[in-house]
Amino acid sequence: MWVVSVYRMGTVLLCGGLVVVSCVSPVTAHAIDVHPTAAQIQAALDQGKESAQQGSPPDTFYVRFGAIDELHPSGFLITKLGGLSVMSTHMALRGIQPSETDVTQVLEGQTMLVSTVIFGSVPNFAVDSYMVFDQGGKTIKPLTIRFDGFANRSAAWPESPRFKAKVIASFNYADFDPNAKTTITVFPANGGESSFSLDFSEIH
Repeated sequence: MWVVSVYRMGTVLLCGGLVVVSCVSPVTAHAIDVHPTAAQIQAALDQGKESAQQGSPPDTFYVRFGAIDELHPSGFLITKLGGLSVMSTHMALRGIQPSETDVTQVLEGQTMLVSTVIFGSVPNFAVDSYMVFDQGGKTIKPLTIRFDGFANRSAAWPESPRFKAKVIASFNYADFDPNAKTTITVFPANGGESSFSLDFSEIH
């Protein structure tokens, strides 16, 4: 199991006693806020514009968890405020600004996207994979889930782990606590699992 704690200035990863610090710019951190204030919304849009001016990619605003290497499970999630910053960055890079309709579409979204990368030994290992949240013993199921039907070769090919695949799920905001300690677990159909522990309340 990967134990992840998200802080304003970075992410600390603990695995088998090894501590790795992944530095993240302060502007990348966003709360899992289902109903952000006008000030939060404007700040998120401004951060996206500033990111574009600095030449930073839109995925700077993803909340990442898991391993930082290419051979162990990892993932990211996108909050509403993070989504606004991602959109603002994309548009600023094209020299345009988000419209009121664009902003409303993000804010009215009912689900939070969680994307993971897992590893297996055969090309179709991720087919029929599933993902859930566990919050204090309560299991939260996704609204939708997608997975790679045919995995890509990993950086270790032909050694183990040989293949890597994405499993992506959307969770309804109404179904989970955006401030709870949460374990995200991915279950490949052929057995095994990859787990990530986060404290949603520490995502600011």
